[in-house]
Amino acid sequence: MSVLRDYAATLTQPTLPFGPGRDGAVRFDEVVDPAGALRAPWKRLADAAGGLTADVLNRVEGEIARFIADDGVHYASAGASAQPWRLDPMPLVIDAASWARLEVGLAQRAELLNALLVDLYGERRMLAEGIIPAAAVFGHSGFTRAAAMPGATDRRPLMIVGTDLGRDAHGDWHVIGDRVQAPSGLGYAVENRRVISRVLPELYRDAELHRLEPYYAALRETLLTAAPEDVEDPLVVVLSPGTHSETAYDQASLANLLGFPLVQGDDLVVRDGWVWIKPAGWPHAAPRERVDVILRRVDPDWCDPLELRGDSQLGVAGLVESVRRGRVRLVNGLGAGVLENPALQAFMPAACEALLGEQLRLPAAPAWWLGDPEAYELVRKRLRAGDATLELRHLDGTRAPFSGRASRTRAERVAADPRGYVAIERLPLSQAPVWQGQGVATPQPIVLRTFTVDYHSAYRPLFGGVATVSSSAGARLASKDVWVLKSELSDADQGLAAITPLPFVATVPLAAPRALDDMFWAGRYAERTEDLLRVVLEAHERLTPPSPLEPSAAGIGAGELMRVLERLCGRSWEVPEAELRSLLLDAARPGSAAHSLARMRTALEGVRDQLSDDTWRLFGTAERALGALRSSDRGRQIADAGEQLLTGVLAFQGVTASMMRDSGWHMIEAGRYLERALQLCTLLDAAVAASPAAELDRRVLEAVLGAAESAVTYRRRYRGRARSEGVLELLLGAPDNPRSLVFALARLRFHLGALPLSTGSTRPERLVDEFSAAVAIADAYELAQARDGERTALAGFLGEASAQLTQISDAIAELHLAGGPPRQPLAARSFVEVMR
Repeated sequence: MSVLRDYAATLTQPTLPFGPGRDGAVRFDEVVDPAGALRAPWKRLADAAGGLTADVLNRVEGEIARFIADDGVHYASAGASAQPWRLDPMPLVIDAASWARLEVGLAQRAELLNALLVDLYGERRMLAEGIIPAAAVFGHSGFTRAAAMPGATDRRPLMIVGTDLGRDAHGDWHVIGDRVQAPSGLGYAVENRRVISRVLPELYRDAELHRLEPYYAALRETLLTAAPEDVEDPLVVVLSPGTHSETAYDQASLANLLGFPLVQGDDLVVRDGWVWIKPAGWPHAAPRERVDVILRRVDPDWCDPLELRGDSQLGVAGLVESVRRGRVRLVNGLGAGVLENPALQAFMPAACEALLGEQLRLPAAPAWWLGDPEAYELVRKRLRAGDATLELRHLDGTRAPFSGRASRTRAERVAADPRGYVAIERLPLSQAPVWQGQGVATPQPIVLRTFTVDYHSAYRPLFGGVATVSSSAGARLASKDVWVLKSELSDADQGLAAITPLPFVATVPLAAPRALDDMFWAGRYAERTEDLLRVVLEAHERLTPPSPLEPSAAGIGAGELMRVLERLCGRSWEVPEAELRSLLLDAARPGSAAHSLARMRTALEGVRDQLSDDTWRLFGTAERALGALRSSDRGRQIADAGEQLLTGVLAFQGVTASMMRDSGWHMIEAGRYLERALQLCTLLDAAVAASPAAELDRRVLEAVLGAAESAVTYRRRYRGRARSEGVLELLLGAPDNPRSLVFALARLRFHLGALPLSTGSTRPERLVDEFSAAVAIADAYELAQARDGERTALAGFLGEASAQLTQISDAIAELHLAGGPPRQPLAARSFVEVMR
């Protein structure tokens, strides 16, 4: 039976009031009308929607989770660690007629907010005429005094507006809040659409809805044309607070979609009043890539430690002055945060009439700024009565409803500073069916976030957005895709018949040292994971008899490989099987597969704008493999998980093979081959050099060859049993063996030579040349010889090799990855000379 039919039947049961919320308020239902029939948008989808049975939605739910994991989509609520993004399979559907009315209201609201922003930082007519109380504006932390420029000529400072909406019990939309500092969600909107269109293709095809792509093309053009007029080839960047941001995925995804570099504050520098991408070797190397437009995702207070928060390490020193001079365009401007002041909701109707000469088309919920004595007296009575429909917000955004004893405490707090609070009537938000994975869909309240962009001097709302739903306070955020249906199939997507083509200019901005550092370590962690997995798999195979006919083979070579693993990761368990499980699963254990993958992911998140979406499938595969290993105690599951992880890591090599051969790719490969050389030295030192010559038989050498992925090569080359000198010759000096030390050094030298700061004689290049020459003349036969039962020559050679490789790594970091002295918070520095 259709899940939606069950949902409708549940809502219309006599024992259940239609559409009740958890607080008993009657809610507007987005799918079913009071009579139990489908609403107009869903009637058009009735045939396809009828196929949404419990079995189908259970399957779809699993597919959504897999796609989300493979795409690496995550979200972190405030104070919590990042969790996979949650997407409900049933979209929020809005018909063309309903959207047309909403579209007009959203465009007007963006015009109003823009006009209000210009006024508050310019003439301040709204304050002078008493339409908006000055205390309500200046008491909000979003008012940035450094951005107040009465002589500013920019009449369109607001380029992107996010608006949170909710329906009342009658189905009318109301504004819940404005998001203009750095409105997030545009990246999540695309991901939601991409996933739902793949898991419900029939429903998606029948919907005849507006596609999203034209809107993002319009956004790209808007940002490019925001540059100063004299710039022919503008450089636009997306400024992110970093990978630990709550919406890091959204920021990186948007940068990737638009084709703009994703940067962090440490990647930029202000010089001579202009903003530049910091070059490798800064400050000795002069910058060459000037930034013209910054799409800001860093909160304004943190954008400039010189004029704003002195303890900020997220911003760019001197950015405010560069904006004042008109040398860089900040989207949205630093002062836009004042528009998120909830106190403004009480004055928006009057402001709309004064600034636009129009009636406000899209109202907000009734609101009262408590600095107004009449409003305070009205609200005070309701607070004392414990009115549950009233929500109190501080000017800076914190909110709390009133109930019982807590209401009296908060009422006293409000009485102490009434100007700092706003009371807002709580909307009985509309509800929509949310799949619970237990055969039923339950009604849950939803909020719709929409986006409006200034395109060709007109504000154009996105036909769609992101709907969010939360089943209870503190529950993990869940979302819905938003479908806006066309009135006619021939309607232009997003109402944009054509996007004006911009001049065709090919440009590839140079990567900042921070980005190169992320690439370098991503390559190292990828290789570290691969090499560890090969040793773990080979050790596990040696510990398990291949067949009952050859039980004596079990364990031979395993001890040497376990010694390798101990050298790499230390030792946590005495039982080999428990130790191998830990080496795969324990993310808190340095060197383990889970630990290296987590570090690799963090590095790649910082350069997500430069990577294919296929990159993240590695981590989705890894999470499923490690999850299966945690839930199983079968010994064979260790090998299964290890093989799946290895497959994912090897797939990453295929992804990077398709990258542009720019400095980022060369840095990934340099990190990969440097780490391969280090891991090989550790393998040979722990398994060969440290083994007494009398105990080193062919099975141990075969285990080493297997762990080094060279067993087949050895058999084809030497056609005989494994011997120490042959193994060392193949793994150290064979220039045509991709797993050999000399091969790794040759590739490392090639990739270093392709980096912008390399000249052929830089220190990293000289060190690699010197070490390569030493490896080339090393005699495998001499190294294989034992003196008094020990291979001291081999141990000495490998110890020196590891030291040389560490020195090369340090030299690479110093030349190519250093971006100048480390940052120090301005607030921590003393500017007063102490007399002694």
